[in-house]
Amino acid sequence: MFGAHCALLALLAGAAVSTVQAAPQEFAIDPAHTHVHWEIKHFGTSTSRGRFDAVSGGITLDRAARSGSASLTIATGSISTGFAPFDGLLRGPYLLSTTEFPSAYFVAQRFSFDGDKLSAVTGDFTLRNVGKTLTLRALNFACRQDTEPAREVCGGDFETEFERSAFGITHSLPFVADRVRVLIQIEAVRQ
Repeated sequence: MFGAHCALLALLAGAAVSTVQAAPQEFAIDPAHTHVHWEIKHFGTSTSRGRFDAVSGGITLDRAARSGSASLTIATGSISTGFAPFDGLLRGPYLLSTTEFPSAYFVAQRFSFDGDKLSAVTGDFTLRNVGKTLTLRALNFACRQDTEPAREVCGGDFETEFERSAFGITHSLPFVADRVRVLIQIEAVRQ
């Protein structure tokens, strides 16, 4: 009888552990390892590139349920191309209008999986106060366990494209392309 009770307690303890592991987990964006890069064809001859350096937000990941959510805020004034006069033009009223619209947002409620592998994240992207549905394709995604400091970190690389004119950014069309390619490197630390 005593052995049966021990076996039952061990089974219940194991079930409790697996229930805890299956719960959604919260992650905070690591701003030192998260950047939004962009590129756009310039006058049909070259590609202009830059990035946004200030990105914040959080992610909820439920690996067992293959679901999640994400909320990212991008400080539009943190745009950087390595050429200050061009950065000033991009921040100006004809393009990003960073004084009037200091932040862009991506809020995702749908994570898509191919088996156990995250394949895409879909949500609403808001730029210049205009919101559109956007899907980020996962180029890779993985989690690791750090020992110093002890923590779990998940991250990956994602890509998407959108037409800037859909957000009211029409300056220099058609000389500068409408289609913008976006590459996002992201790392987040489990809370």
